[in-house]
Amino acid sequence: MASKQRGVKKTTTILFVVTILMFGFGYAMVPLYDAFCQITGLNGKTQRVTEGAGEASPLIDREVRILFDSNVNGDLPWRLKPSLKSLKVQPGKFYDATYTVTNMADVPVVGQAIPSVSPQVASLYFKKSECFCFVNQVLEPGETKDMLVRFEVDQDLPKDVGALTLSYTFFRAKGDNS
Repeated sequence: MASKQRGVKKTTTILFVVTILMFGFGYAMVPLYDAFCQITGLNGKTQRVTEGAGEASPLIDREVRILFDSNVNGDLPWRLKPSLKSLKVQPGKFYDATYTVTNMADVPVVGQAIPSVSPQVASLYFKKSECFCFVNQVLEPGETKDMLVRFEVDQDLPKDVGALTLSYTFFRAKGDNS
């Protein structure tokens, strides 16, 4: 009987330690994933730059078409729409685009926008100097807000990429219990 109790106690201890390790691993995955995406450019993570950092003149003879997309997670009572469906840009030059978001709830809601660029290779050459995705957005009940993204397509974008899609998905921000 004593050996059976020791076995149960040992199994319980092992399961408890494994549970704690799994929980810790889950928390560590977010910063590790972000670091991995930023280093490799995978998953459409884009770079943040300051305007004038490169100071190169735009390539006049090349145009790249930017398609704008928007999505809202089903958990968030918001409506999101890009002001433009597409825009032709010259690599090396900064452009502005806006997205309009409306809170359909009768309470304030905090949302976080997650950007993505496709094709994936284009994310390495898409740079933002200003973006509503850099901080959480708070919308009051029924509030509508125009949100700005200022971006540049790097001149080193591969020649075979003639169009790319900038997509934002809004999620309810962590800690928002409304």
